Amino acid sequence: MPKYKSVLTAVSAALLATAIAAGTAGCSSSAAASNATSGDTITVVWYPNESASDFAPARDEIAKYITQATGKKVVNMTTTDYTIAIQAIASGKAQMAYMGAQGYVQANSQNSAVQAMFTYSGPSGTLSDALYYSRICVNTADAGQYVSNGTYSIENIAGKSISFVSQSSTSGWAIPTSAIVGFFKKDAQWANLKADDLAQGGSGKLFSNVLFGNSHQGSAVNLLTGKSQVAAFDDDDLTPYVKLTSGQASTPGAVYEVIQGASAPFDTLAGKQFTVISAYSVLNEPFVYNSQALSSDDAQKILAVMTSSQVTNDTLIFDPAGKGLLPKTKNEQFVQVADSWYQSIRDLGA
Repeated sequence: MPKYKSVLTAVSAALLATAIAAGTAGCSSSAAASNATSGDTITVVWYPNESASDFAPARDEIAKYITQATGKKVVNMTTTDYTIAIQAIASGKAQMAYMGAQGYVQANSQNSAVQAMFTYSGPSGTLSDALYYSRICVNTADAGQYVSNGTYSIENIAGKSISFVSQSSTSGWAIPTSAIVGFFKKDAQWANLKADDLAQGGSGKLFSNVLFGNSHQGSAVNLLTGKSQVAAFDDDDLTPYVKLTSGQASTPGAVYEVIQGASAPFDTLAGKQFTVISAYSVLNEPFVYNSQALSSDDAQKILAVMTSSQVTNDTLIFDPAGKGLLPKTKNEQFVQVADSWYQSIRDLGA
């Protein structure tokens, strides 16, 4: 096993084993589901990451399919804060949401009627490799500071300023903080370190300063503009803005560069580079629904169309060029998923 995966072992390996063992049973729903109604309109709420203008065609395309399945008008509700999206789906203001696993777990804890409906598969077309990557990155010019014994390490992030995404983010908070805590707790100085301790910087803290970007794009911008020395963000949400210039994608040592013509918030950052110093696999994000606000009949119709070959082959959603909502490398498609598949994410906060 490569040395860079040593931090991953306790976090992602256990996470994946638990998640895959949990199975892929059908979507759960509350007893109220059969009586639930969404009226004539279905509102889909989106995280800040997918609220960016680059994803507008994909949002509209998904709305088109939901209308096709149900005959109802669809409103895309974009947001600037994770909490707004979580509250919208938990309260029933929105009937559906596309959200990270951590946000789903939080919404489900607020209202058990919020249930996972489907997620996107891995290249195999199944849940077995339905993963993306959480990454801890630094500016490429500074990457040499984070090499220990010839390999990249998070050892030297202590004392630095760092940017996370949101405390409701899976790959921009829950996974990287679990990895950081697991790594530094081996040091007697940090033996009692907890994830919550990483939300603030300053004297006696692991980091000198802690920022939140409120989106994966925002966290990356904090790094590239020098507001932070280190940042956590995922791979998928940066795809429209950057290109891999050296190394293997989403592995330590991989260097990415902001492309010419990148849209906001990267429009003034063309040519800026960041280097991955640590990476962790994460369970793919679910599309979820509130069974008190969306009828079981509508939910089943939506599930059927979204897992159809028509959607699988729609390049506005699954795009080989990486400009759609999700990348298409082999057999990626939407697949039904159950709440139990995300139990390992729930266990991170136990």
